[in-house]
Amino acid sequence: MLMRVLDALGHALAIAASMTWEILWALILGFALSGVVQALVRKSTIVRLLGDSSPRTLVMASGLGAASSSCSYAAVALWRTLVRKGADFTAAMAFEIASTNLVVELGIILALLLGWQFTLAEFVGGPLMIASVAVLFRLFLRSRLLDGALRQADLGLAGSMEGHAGMDMSVTGEGGLWARLRSPEGLTAVSHVFVMEWAAVLRDIVGGLLIAGALAAWVPDAFWQHLFFTGHPLAAKLWGPLIGPAISVVAFVCSIGNVPLAAVLWNGGISFGGVVSFIFADLIIIPILSIYRKYYGTRMTAFIFATFYATMSLAGYLVEIIFGGAGIVPTARSAHVIEAHISLNYTSVLNIIFLALAATLVWRFVRTGGIGMLRMMGGAPSGEPQNMSAMNHGEVMPGGNGHHGGGGHSVPSDSGTDGEDVDRAGDLPNGGSEPDERHGGKGA
Repeated sequence: MLMRVLDALGHALAIAASMTWEILWALILGFALSGVVQALVRKSTIVRLLGDSSPRTLVMASGLGAASSSCSYAAVALWRTLVRKGADFTAAMAFEIASTNLVVELGIILALLLGWQFTLAEFVGGPLMIASVAVLFRLFLRSRLLDGALRQADLGLAGSMEGHAGMDMSVTGEGGLWARLRSPEGLTAVSHVFVMEWAAVLRDIVGGLLIAGALAAWVPDAFWQHLFFTGHPLAAKLWGPLIGPAISVVAFVCSIGNVPLAAVLWNGGISFGGVVSFIFADLIIIPILSIYRKYYGTRMTAFIFATFYATMSLAGYLVEIIFGGAGIVPTARSAHVIEAHISLNYTSVLNIIFLALAATLVWRFVRTGGIGMLRMMGGAPSGEPQNMSAMNHGEVMPGGNGHHGGGGHSVPSDSGTDGEDVDRAGDLPNGGSEPDERHGGKGA
């Protein structure tokens, strides 16, 4: 009996290790690119660009979010930070969705484990979801609900990755983008973003790989085939985009960590659109719903959950229809789950190259006092993003104090009553009935 248990555990861990080796270089590349972007673009610039919910602004928000990849928790915290600094609520939402679901590393990993069609589906379905959410917000988000959510946000109750969302790693100073990036400050900023992005998502990536390994090793194919109605093609296409987000909600894993599990579900028989909706549902998992409740109140959380779930499913249906019409929905269910052994192929060569890059960035991170910043990642919510690059080099920023190297930075916290859910829009002095056009609200 003990040997069978050990064999089962070994099988699950072997699958998880194989998938880790397959996607490792892509993760390093994605987070390095994210470090470059965040070293060049200031968060105050993002806030200034997201002042309304016009189609042009939503497109810009999506592009900026896709360039500034974040883990799901940091993206949720950054949504609130942007809103509190004056960004439009809907535009900041588009930034949040794009920063977790339209990022390079997610697309590469989808291609490696599932195929190029799923990467294309990510970049087709993501904008469809953002556009759908924006339409639903415009139609159904009343000013009373929005006003109450904004008041709740201003309490500054802590969620997760608050310190990370409040840090601005951009490099200040003169010179073009390339000159700033090549400078010692630029390399330091990239290294700091790189390591902290890894620290933010490591738990979810490991969890996703272990869950995927366990499900692939222990759950029989017959269970998945029954759950996804594989014997009824039409029912499977209708059911997939509905059941996909539900599985993601209880999986407790972020978007990148979801990809190995998506491979298992695809091999098990879930529809093409079901995989898409499953991947997008990282922003409504149970821990994040709890954070939304702290940030915006119970009623706004229910509204976000309903609109996100509906648009994630809708994106899945639309992708299924579009790709089916184009004849590019994959027919073979052969997602890359496990290699029999590790060999000297292009994956191994890329992993060695990018592991060397990662080691260089980690070394730079440690040498420039990054450990102190790492301790601040889960700190109190920031009233204003702190420009950590300037602080690294001895400059005292407005509202900040201390120098880098000894963990001397402090991210200011806002006053509020922890744990109190202020969701009382109806108790506002003006009854909450005045529309707030800047934040995209609609009159009740």
